[in-house]
Amino acid sequence: MPTKTKLTPREKIKLRLRKKIIGTAEVPRLAIFRSLNNIYAQLVDDINGKTICSVASTAKDLKSEAGKSTKTDKSKLVGKKIAEKATEKNISKVVFDRNGYLYHGRVKAIAEAAREAGLKF
Repeated sequence: MPTKTKLTPREKIKLRLRKKIIGTAEVPRLAIFRSLNNIYAQLVDDINGKTICSVASTAKDLKSEAGKSTKTDKSKLVGKKIAEKATEKNISKVVFDRNGYLYHGRVKAIAEAAREAGLKF
């Protein structure tokens, strides 16, 4: 019999948020994942279960562009790049999924950069 594991506070917040946030093909969900050194963003169509496009700070083009910048600067680049990819696919409006993280620091930087680049949420 497997033992039950307790959810972390972030996982509880994530589940609570995901009850309300649903991405469609017209208005996808902008999902953020933050690791210790990198940040990832993807546009998700939850109805069809497809990822429309994704950007990571580990990508070769972003690594060369970022150089030796801070994690917040990398987040701004990722936000700008995901907005560019969304406009290429004729997506102007998204639903922001902060994935249980506080809207602060790197998560805030990625959201503001995406807004400046033309995404509405």
